[in-house]
Amino acid sequence: MKKIKYVFEALVIYFIFFIIKIIGFKLSRKIFPTIFKKIGPFFKSETIIDQNIDRISRGLASYDKDNIKDKMWENYGNVFIEYLFLSKFKTDNSHINIKGKQYIEKIIKNNETTIFISGHLANFEFMSMELTKMKIKLATIYRPLNNFFLNPFMEHLRKQYICKNQIKKGIPGIRQAVEYINKNYSIALMVDQRVSEGKLLPFFGEDAWTTTLPAQLALKYKCNITPISIYRIDDKFEMEILKPIEVTNIENNEENKIKISSEINKTIEIMIKKDPSQWILTHNRWK
Repeated sequence: MKKIKYVFEALVIYFIFFIIKIIGFKLSRKIFPTIFKKIGPFFKSETIIDQNIDRISRGLASYDKDNIKDKMWENYGNVFIEYLFLSKFKTDNSHINIKGKQYIEKIIKNNETTIFISGHLANFEFMSMELTKMKIKLATIYRPLNNFFLNPFMEHLRKQYICKNQIKKGIPGIRQAVEYINKNYSIALMVDQRVSEGKLLPFFGEDAWTTTLPAQLALKYKCNITPISIYRIDDKFEMEILKPIEVTNIENNEENKIKISSEINKTIEIMIKKDPSQWILTHNRWK
């Protein structure tokens, strides 16, 4: 049954990709965000989205839940379109303003290794793309799509336009990441989703399964952790390389692994609170 579902899902998505390619980037950007806003709620749980908004909105002065949901679906639609035009973004810089370049310059100048982290905000794929464009030696950890009819195409796009060194999430992937670090590569990964092999740590005031991989790698190999935020502003993006979390002089033990991972969660919280509508709210991080 699941295989049939995946076949149907893949056929629909490939057909939509075909339509997007025909009508082009500009027209697709006008049409598909609205379509996603209308049909998205039929495919993802409104209950999970509402619960997530309630969690992340604690402490905010005011918020409009329906407006957050509408903008999130519009962002989904834009990301969907942008996958087909990654070649355009790969060869052009007019779509993005990058802050904090001094941290990248330091990494390059000193030939440093770092662990880049971020969350699923705006078009999250641009983090690795822009880092490689800035000549960072990089390998990226990714989670394969559940739909194995779609995943090969997505892997092709990522390797071709985002970062050629793609590491599949999992135990073999950790070994690959270590091999890259030993070759003086930096590692990039998203840290905002639920992981069954992680630790229960506070995230927006509730315990959530949290990856400790960035802390483990940073402590073992004595490298810093560099957070990156990215936001969509109209048809452009703002990406900021934030001040690194310094790990190089910290003892490698379980207590520090938990402490660093908790600090990472707080950093991601700040990114999300800045604009909750840019975070993918459809995942149940707290289940």
